[in-house]
Amino acid sequence: MKYLVLALGNIGPEYANTRHNIGFMVADYLAAKHDARFELGRHAFTTEIKHKGKTFVLVKPTTFMNLSGKAAAHYLTSLKLEKENMVVVTDDLALPYGKLRLKGKGSAGGHNGLKSIQETIGSDEYARLRFGVDANFPKGRQVDYVLNPFTTDEQIDLPTHIEKAADALLAFGTLGLERAMNLVNTK
Repeated sequence: MKYLVLALGNIGPEYANTRHNIGFMVADYLAAKHDARFELGRHAFTTEIKHKGKTFVLVKPTTFMNLSGKAAAHYLTSLKLEKENMVVVTDDLALPYGKLRLKGKGSAGGHNGLKSIQETIGSDEYARLRFGVDANFPKGRQVDYVLNPFTTDEQIDLPTHIEKAADALLAFGTLGLERAMNLVNTK
């Protein structure tokens, strides 16, 4: 069985390690843990890892966040996967820092990357792992907040949160959505 892990973020060194690139950070962690290297493909950097007999195709779109749907549609088609085999990893301002939320469907919640995916594949019924980045910014400063690195205090626990997010993605493929949600969506 094969799964598509669509990790959202923006390409370029100016976006590396920003809150908006948490999807890329989780994919990078998984690739490093499995000695996999990303290669440039159509609309994305991609690599494959294997875990417990399952194959996970890690995709980091090169389309920039607001056009992530192009990569989602391309890889669902080229890998001949149903959207039920895709999980999107993204930042979420509505969740406290480090909190994870795995869902099988839902609205874009104001996230332009999710909005692009939903517009392109024509559905909001696909799994997404939301990584809480909190909303600790003054009114009108949302863009600056998500496009800045985590604070020094946040960076202390960041590797642990990234590891938990990576484990959640592997659970999605090995246990199925419902059981993975029971593991991930704890209080």
